[in-house]
Amino acid sequence: MKIFELKNKALNSRDGEYIIGFEETKSHACYMIYGILRPGEKNRVIKPGVGHEEIVLIVKGDVEVEGYYSGTLKEGTAFHIVGDHECFLENKGMSDAIYVIAGGHSEGGHH
Repeated sequence: MKIFELKNKALNSRDGEYIIGFEETKSHACYMIYGILRPGEKNRVIKPGVGHEEIVLIVKGDVEVEGYYSGTLKEGTAFHIVGDHECFLENKGMSDAIYVIAGGHSEGGHH
């Protein structure tokens, strides 16, 4: 069994996200994204893409969402998004916001 260190990899990435996917698991069945939004950061796009679905969970902080879904997501809340629908995340808070995205292939969407 492999353990994945996500927080520091997300903190050190260019875009504030770390994806566990095929490169780590050798599986196309699912993936997971750990993301960090800095205070004041906005326009982080959430767009699964054709043949994919994602559940976006806010783990820490409150996040403003615009697009396919619009509103404020409180810590511990989530939404489901499919295909080419897109949303943009914004952190209006004073500390980092953290989210996790669990994704996989839609019916007939496997590569």
